[in-house]
Amino acid sequence: MEQYFEIGKITGTHGIRGTMRVFPTTEDPSRFERLKEIIVEIRGKRETFHIQKVAFHKQFVLLTVKEITDINVAELYKNGRILIPDAMAIPLGEDEYYNRDLYGLKVVTEEGEELGELTEIFPTGSNDVYVVKKDGKGKELLLPAIKDCIKNVDLENGVMTVKLLEGLR
Repeated sequence: MEQYFEIGKITGTHGIRGTMRVFPTTEDPSRFERLKEIIVEIRGKRETFHIQKVAFHKQFVLLTVKEITDINVAELYKNGRILIPDAMAIPLGEDEYYNRDLYGLKVVTEEGEELGELTEIFPTGSNDVYVVKKDGKGKELLLPAIKDCIKNVDLENGVMTVKLLEGLR
């Protein structure tokens, strides 16, 4: 089964001709300009749309698609997720991972102490922060996603090895 990446959320419309206002959830909003089509998922259904025009306004991407020419139709897609297939994803560099692949990893120290499971990721601007919980409850451990702290990510075995920097506990 093909997997998809979310690259934006439809927050509303722009103008009366059915242009959708999209909040980008991708690190590179300019990627919308390189796409020919998108998939919109809303209420459990997915539809493919062909991009006619991409514009930018403040922090939003304005998407005009061939299939929607009226504000009333565009309104039906409000709160929809914009998806692209894995094949269209931006290639990763060395020691880079897609966030979706990190959720659920078992987090252990270099000494082998099990700290819990990675349950959330907070983007902070300079680096992400990983939230680790033991048994899905209790106190959270917040780990900065920096090389000094994250020593190894083994997706195949589902394990992230970390070095607990002073003050993190």
